[in-house]
Amino acid sequence: MKKSSKLHKLLQKIWDQDMQEYPTYATRCGEHQYNDRLSSMSLQDIARRYKNKQKFLQNLKNLDQDQMSQEDQIYYETMKRLLEDEIHENAFQAYLMPVTARQGFHSSFPHLPDLVPLHTVKDYENYIARLNAFKVYTEQYIALMREGIQKGLVVPRLTLEGCEHTIRCQLVEDIKASRFYKPFLNFPKSFSSKDCRGLEKAGRKSIEESIFPSYRIFLKFMQEEYLPASRESISLSALPQGKEYYAFLVKHHTTLDITPEEVHKIGLNEVERIHKEMEEIIKKLKFTGSFAEFLNFLRNDSRFYAQSPKQLLQEASYLLKKMDGELPRFFKTLPRTPYGIKEVPDYIAPQTTTGYYEPPSGDGSKAGFYYVNTYNLKSRPLYELECLSFHETVPGHHLQLALQMELTDMPQFRRFSHFSAFLEGWALYSERLSKEMGFYTDLYSDFGRLTYEMYRACRLVVDTGMHCMNWPRQKAIDFMLSNTALSEHNIVTEVDRYISTPAQALAYKIGEIKIKELRSYAETELGKLFDLREFHDEVLRHGALPLPILENNIKTYVSKKKQA
Repeated sequence: MKKSSKLHKLLQKIWDQDMQEYPTYATRCGEHQYNDRLSSMSLQDIARRYKNKQKFLQNLKNLDQDQMSQEDQIYYETMKRLLEDEIHENAFQAYLMPVTARQGFHSSFPHLPDLVPLHTVKDYENYIARLNAFKVYTEQYIALMREGIQKGLVVPRLTLEGCEHTIRCQLVEDIKASRFYKPFLNFPKSFSSKDCRGLEKAGRKSIEESIFPSYRIFLKFMQEEYLPASRESISLSALPQGKEYYAFLVKHHTTLDITPEEVHKIGLNEVERIHKEMEEIIKKLKFTGSFAEFLNFLRNDSRFYAQSPKQLLQEASYLLKKMDGELPRFFKTLPRTPYGIKEVPDYIAPQTTTGYYEPPSGDGSKAGFYYVNTYNLKSRPLYELECLSFHETVPGHHLQLALQMELTDMPQFRRFSHFSAFLEGWALYSERLSKEMGFYTDLYSDFGRLTYEMYRACRLVVDTGMHCMNWPRQKAIDFMLSNTALSEHNIVTEVDRYISTPAQALAYKIGEIKIKELRSYAETELGKLFDLREFHDEVLRHGALPLPILENNIKTYVSKKKQA
């Protein structure tokens, strides 16, 4: 069948409007026509966007799906899922709870200097315009949060611990120490002296009159209004419509029609299975103590910890360079875009997990980056580094997302679709795949891999436990302490993350289980015809997808392969 021109026109219209409505996201995607703007976060504009999404969904449903090609049906179903979820979530008014210590406009905006292009005078003028717009941006977020207070839609107080530190980090005495001033320290050599002086003056003014005052106002608001109004309860179910909202989030993040209770049971079964594998490694190491004593040994023996941030970064770099050389044996298609390694910025490090990945820009001007947290080295064991590094970069997030960015023959929205169950499921699948590729030869590192898999399984138990079954925070912490070798600092950070972002952490294990199921299905159905490199290409070639669509794709691939 031919491409559906009506579908592609509608998809492009939706994309174009999203770029206009979310300018910083547009910049990340390589769309630079709105580089001088920030999103409007007023209640009126949020309501207008909600109505537009409803119109787009109706227009999409009016198309004749039966006349679409297989590829177009994938685009149709994917966009339909995105619109339906966005409309559904909007009804719960989650936008009235936009800030925690871990996330929010106050902590993401300081990344702006690293996000935007700064090659021309116009680029600098756009950057300064955004700095000036931050004042209204902050006022709009404060208005949303005040509305949330009025409606009883506020975040747990616990999730705001450290928020004041994150804000204060932007209120430096020396303006040249500000992250926002960074672009004015080194101008491109092509700029005239006059341009440099003028831009530096304008930039300094925008930081002094927009950025600093906005952060001061926001700090005062948090201290005097929001923190006192925040809730003691940690469970999302404590909010108006909280139980319904959590049930929605479980389906949203897993992309499956599954209940919190079903997820909880899956988690308990996985914990039991992984625990047996861990015990086998302990036996191979000839450790004579109990399981709890072994975990305590791992957490406290100095041999397992880097002595400096440089050592931690060097270890990660070495592991990934070794992995790069093995990738062609397991993948037919590899991304052209490179990745780099950086330290997690100081101002967010205390509230940030062990590491994370930032995808490359859509226009290819910026590489992907793996951020390693070097704060509190005693909580960053080296036996976890192998697993973490493979998850965040290759064959995990970077390989998958960089390939997705390079799918330039697809509608734009497909290159930037982020379905957590697919993205995180693939990255977790990659951890075990790395063992097949010859890694984790050290038994302690292999135990580190299992402890990472274990804490993803524990997430299914503690996330649903806290938000659906009235588990207190300490019960969640104790459950993870007794089942994983993660440091207590990491576990507390993780549990607080599950409180801050309910159900998101369920995506990892649920996605990985589905990908493993599909590989097993393909191996069984195809027998000698099964090609692992080809299977990996088939999983990745469409980019991130809802799991039911991925399953349909793999079954179609297997059927065609058998008939060939």
